Amino acid sequence: MNMKSLLLGSAAAFVAVTSAGAADIGVVGEPEPVEYVRVCDAYGAGFFYIPGTETCLKIGGYVRYDARGGDDLYKGGNVGANSDKTWFKRTRATVRFDARSETELGTLRSYIETRFNFTNGDDSGGLIPQAYIELGGFSIGVNNEIFGSWTGAAGKVINDDVINYQSGTTNQVSYTFAGGNGFSAIVAAEQGENGESVFGGDYVIEDYMPHVLAGAKWAQGWGSISGVVGYDSNVEDVAVKLRLDVKFTDTISAFVMGAYQSDYSSPTVDPVTGAIGNLGNRNWFGEWEGDWAAWAGFSAKLTDKATLNGQGAYEGEGTYAFALNVAYELVPGFVITPEINYTKFDGARADLSEARGGSDDAFGGMIRFQRNF
Repeated sequence: MNMKSLLLGSAAAFVAVTSAGAADIGVVGEPEPVEYVRVCDAYGAGFFYIPGTETCLKIGGYVRYDARGGDDLYKGGNVGANSDKTWFKRTRATVRFDARSETELGTLRSYIETRFNFTNGDDSGGLIPQAYIELGGFSIGVNNEIFGSWTGAAGKVINDDVINYQSGTTNQVSYTFAGGNGFSAIVAAEQGENGESVFGGDYVIEDYMPHVLAGAKWAQGWGSISGVVGYDSNVEDVAVKLRLDVKFTDTISAFVMGAYQSDYSSPTVDPVTGAIGNLGNRNWFGEWEGDWAAWAGFSAKLTDKATLNGQGAYEGEGTYAFALNVAYELVPGFVITPEINYTKFDGARADLSEARGGSDDAFGGMIRFQRNF
């Protein structure tokens, strides 16, 4: 037998053995073809098609680090409560999921925001401040309460709610009509939640009658006009808010906003202990102290990287607050924002601060590092 015959015989034997072994362990199928992720540009930047579907998904969020100093009002504590004697520090991670697809009834959307905080050495766990479904103009789920969100935040300062213009989050059902000329309108029903003001309060509905709202907005190239009215079914009172936004140039804009709540009465504070005797009367929408409140602010782009933001606010009991910051985008997606704040108290806020060892005003400062993605 020559060498060639020996090699051919060995190869044939090897193939026979391996074929038998493969039959024993099962045949491995051909790999499935890979479907690469496709960009979905129907809803803006960042969306992609979920493989095998016609649903577009966007994943985003931010990581944030805050360090605050000064008086308690600006460090997460109640006015004059001496809850923090050093730095207030918080790290927050937020992830958002936005899924959309087109149907015969309009755009079907589901939105989820998850939020995790680590505050002053304590893991404060996760939250879902927003989780809702939209179809056409209808929306149902948990979201920011509409009295605050419809007219927008009180400027681009960090401590924009020292004099509060909103109530928090709530389960809600709403319908939004969007016209083709910049006009839009909304009607909604809300469940309410526990109050987040200095003086607290429980605003969850007490029977089957919800809190109800209606709002309208007109937006043009120069800015917008918006308004909203809410009825609190627990105390049977109303609140109204109006806002004007103006774009003076491509780099300078400003706003002014005013609000009123009916049948307000002030909380009472023990002058010695600082204990709150009663919460007075306010409704789910009116988190400020007094019959009325007003906010005004501006934003001015100083350079390609730096924007100056300011806000001033006043409430009917006599308290006023100011905030000023510079948002500096060090590199795309990473913003550093130092801010200074000052508040002058009056009415129930001054009583509470003085009874708890504070004064009738407060200074504060902070810096925020935020990476958006």
